[in-house]
Amino acid sequence: MKYRSLALFSTLVLGAGLAACSSGGSSDGAGSGRTALDVWLMRDSVSAGFQKEFETGFEKAHPDIDLKIQIQEWEGIGEKVTAALASNDAPDVIEVGNTQVAQYAQSGGLTDFSDRVDELGGGDWLKGLAEPGAYDGKQYGIPYYAANRVVIHRTDLFEKAGVDPASIRTRDQWIAATRKLDEGGTQGIYLPGQNWYVLSGFVWDEGGDLAVKSGGGWKGGLDSPGALRAMDFYQRLQALGKGPKDSDESQPPQAEVMAKGQVAQIIAVPGGAKVIEEKNPELKGKLGFFPIPGKTADRPGAVFTGGSDLVVPAVAAHQEEAFTFIRELTGDAWQKKLAVAMSYVPNKTTLADAVSGDPGTAAMAAGAANGHATPNTPQWAAVEAKNPVKEYMTAVLTGEDAASGAAKASRTITDTLNSGS
Repeated sequence: MKYRSLALFSTLVLGAGLAACSSGGSSDGAGSGRTALDVWLMRDSVSAGFQKEFETGFEKAHPDIDLKIQIQEWEGIGEKVTAALASNDAPDVIEVGNTQVAQYAQSGGLTDFSDRVDELGGGDWLKGLAEPGAYDGKQYGIPYYAANRVVIHRTDLFEKAGVDPASIRTRDQWIAATRKLDEGGTQGIYLPGQNWYVLSGFVWDEGGDLAVKSGGGWKGGLDSPGALRAMDFYQRLQALGKGPKDSDESQPPQAEVMAKGQVAQIIAVPGGAKVIEEKNPELKGKLGFFPIPGKTADRPGAVFTGGSDLVVPAVAAHQEEAFTFIRELTGDAWQKKLAVAMSYVPNKTTLADAVSGDPGTAAMAAGAANGHATPNTPQWAAVEAKNPVKEYMTAVLTGEDAASGAAKASRTITDTLNSGS
């Protein structure tokens, strides 16, 4: 899923996609005896510096491959990839959002890597990237990088309230600390009423899910006992601030709200701290990070894992060379370099130490170990388009009975997920 917003289901122009596909494909290096490997990576997934370093290192290690990386824009990428998979001139490797893999795999347009997972170190992959990269029991998407939410907090306000962020290991401790912070003109936390990604983490912590497989279809899960406990916790936490009950984190942008100086905490990707400092330079050096607390102190809270997987079109001309590229870029050596260069979470739990020197990314990596993804079905995009989860959250926060509201939202999820079956 798109790292910048951790949400990606774009609409796009098919004609532009077809035109772009014609530049990919199977041509070999003109008379050089080298194989031209065409790769699509997304805007901002790599810096220019990292891309140059990787291309140089890759071609030195594999002199028979001429690597051609094209940077694609997130806007319009869905139809562009769909067009590429249906063409006779597709690129060899494509970066896609982790939750997009199922919709591309459903058409039969992707190469199955199930028999090569061990070769890629798949036993250590982050679940939030690996699980949505699989479809119908086969592994099509190879985990590339991850990002998830953490708690960004004002260190000066915590100190003033006598709260040590290192002591906040459980959700109960978090509530207690936030109550202490929620005094005078300070909001203990700014949590909009429709931040459904955060609610999802609490649902997973309680052993529930947004939807579960049932027979040959799907069933909405917001009305399960665990999901109802999660909504109760969300409601108690949300009340310790003045976040609007009828909008999400982007309306208004929560980092800009925190920059006004009266918010002790928000839940966001670490990059939000840079926005806060840009809007209010007086807060530079006064922001810290910690993982979203869990139910118990032995593990951080569950989080929604955004990020990307790498896929290979079934029609790609250079299957083995594409695998070589994926093995290199998702291998330990380049993953460590990528994580440091881009402040990403590496694709394996065993590589978390690579970002230990960056407080925000280190907090993110700690949470990523308990990462999850949305239900792994191509129809989930249709659920997000309607987003009954947001409607349900607002209804409960404004007084509706949680059980009846959850039942209604779950029915909508069930009907939407099964409409394409």
